[in-house]
Amino acid sequence: MNIALIGYGKMGKAIEAIIRKHNAMHSNHMHVVAQFSKSNHPLISAAQLKGVDVAIEFTTPLTAVAHMKLCFDAGVPVVVGSTGWYHQLDEVTAYCKEKNGALLYAANFSIGVNLFFKINAMMASLMQSQPQYQLSISETHHTQKLDAPSGTAIKTAQVILENWSHKNTWKLAPTTDENAIPITAHRVEHVPGTHEVIYRSTVDEIQLMHTAFSRDGFAEGAVTAAQWLLNKNGVFTMQDVLAI
Repeated sequence: MNIALIGYGKMGKAIEAIIRKHNAMHSNHMHVVAQFSKSNHPLISAAQLKGVDVAIEFTTPLTAVAHMKLCFDAGVPVVVGSTGWYHQLDEVTAYCKEKNGALLYAANFSIGVNLFFKINAMMASLMQSQPQYQLSISETHHTQKLDAPSGTAIKTAQVILENWSHKNTWKLAPTTDENAIPITAHRVEHVPGTHEVIYRSTVDEIQLMHTAFSRDGFAEGAVTAAQWLLNKNGVFTMQDVLAI
């Protein structure tokens, strides 16, 4: 399988390392045949994606949509880890279908995080009958992360809202909106990602937390997603990959 890495920063390099590790252990080798970084971004074209089976995109909210459309134009399935562009999801979905393309996007490709989403959906259902608890979400990431709150924190809030009727939206903290789940975003050097959901009452507190130790979990999940997306058409998420 030939892979193009659109975005060759820390995540792109982590994905390349996971691919090398995979090739050392398996006979079905994957090959990184193209790498696009900030330095050569203006040069990306559909022609440069010729021979690519799947692209993996980790760039910025400002460039991700253009990269996805480029992949659809080239007939290349694309796995997207960039966040901050979801307000354009309807537009991207329509373009993907128009081009009969394939897109797999996720706020987080870590298998642990996607299990965390599922656990939070179950927990929110249980807490539906416990209005004495106040809910908040906290996320901590490295200082190079461009969006706040993180896509993972937003996805966590959305999963909770689908199963918990005491709030109807989320807001970046601090907020005075009593109908919103407050999300606090922290930026600290060298933190891959920590997400915490807290239910607090006057007598106790319940915490659900996921802590990433490195980028390897995200990279492994992205490579798994790329393998799964091969020869498919449509728009998918990690929930489809993991069948949860």
